[in-house]
Amino acid sequence: MKEPLIELDDVRLTLGEGEVRTEILKGVSLKLEAGESVAVLGPSGSGKSSLMAVVAGLERADAGQVRLAGRDISGLNEDALARLRGRSLGIILQAFHLLPTMTALENVSVPLELAGVDDPRGRAAFELEQVGLGHRLTHYPAQLSGGEQQRVAIARATAPRPELLLADEPTGNLDSKTGSAIIDLLFERAGHAGAGLLVITHDAAVAARAGRTVHMSDGRLTA
Repeated sequence: MKEPLIELDDVRLTLGEGEVRTEILKGVSLKLEAGESVAVLGPSGSGKSSLMAVVAGLERADAGQVRLAGRDISGLNEDALARLRGRSLGIILQAFHLLPTMTALENVSVPLELAGVDDPRGRAAFELEQVGLGHRLTHYPAQLSGGEQQRVAIARATAPRPELLLADEPTGNLDSKTGSAIIDLLFERAGHAGAGLLVITHDAAVAARAGRTVHMSDGRLTA
């Protein structure tokens, strides 16, 4: 039986120094199995994005255990973490984070080239076709709508065929109609790849799409 893709046990995170030192995560425990979708639902400031940063190894927990794709990441250095993320994770953020000087095709293919994937441009073109952007390969981010930019970001995240997708407020910069289409696409692509999916959101409608929802408030999770 495969180990969970995410396994957090009593994780704590404190940020800041001195009088502004603040406990962000207060004993969080969470599991996400292979192929499972989980939404973390909560208001702004509840610790949701910090939780995702800890899962991805972008923030180091002060206490507790963090296992990603079966590996305890607490003892990994930055290079080892980057390699693990490259193999196992696809990340989709609210702000898209596309490189403005690269076309849609280049934004998806360059990470594949760096990972040593065979025929990176071919795979990038295929993934962009799967998200409905086969006719936009040579367009730059400034020439794309917000929804199209997020489609490129989804293609970039799924192109390396990761085991786990992390999405942090993926519809936060989109209108409701476009956001609904993006969520449909995100769950469809995750399901097609058989990838686990962790969605961070403040939107109950988005959370309702996941197989399981946990609620976050003041740095703590409840079922």
